[in-house]
Amino acid sequence: MTSKILYTAQVHTTGGRDGAAKSADGQLGVKLATPGTGRAGTNPEQLFAAGWSACFRSAMDLAAKERSVTLSVDTAVDAEVNLNLDEDGYFLTARLNVAVPGLAKDVAEAVIQRAHQLCPYSKMTRNGIEASVALV
Repeated sequence: MTSKILYTAQVHTTGGRDGAAKSADGQLGVKLATPGTGRAGTNPEQLFAAGWSACFRSAMDLAAKERSVTLSVDTAVDAEVNLNLDEDGYFLTARLNVAVPGLAKDVAEAVIQRAHQLCPYSKMTRNGIEASVALV
């Protein structure tokens, strides 16, 4: 089966962790700041946490629909992304904490596990992502 590109996000970043990022369509424009510096701005870990939790929450809707259940409007996903350092350098670890009020525990767990299979961010955390780096 061949894949089809549904959307391409384009973001231009300058200044690294203490710079700025702006999307080509103008919908995203953020100041960046290294965590712990007290400078105004977000950081890549927060942006990843926001993206993964939003994507996962939408995947939960698909998983719930497959099981013919309805999720409460209070269903929420809290993402935690850690920036770590060891002898090999920097790396990320992450987790999602999911609240599914109004569903039996076994049903909620099934929805969460299915969402983890459907969510592109979850797939990336398990299998990596096809990526390349090129000089332009």
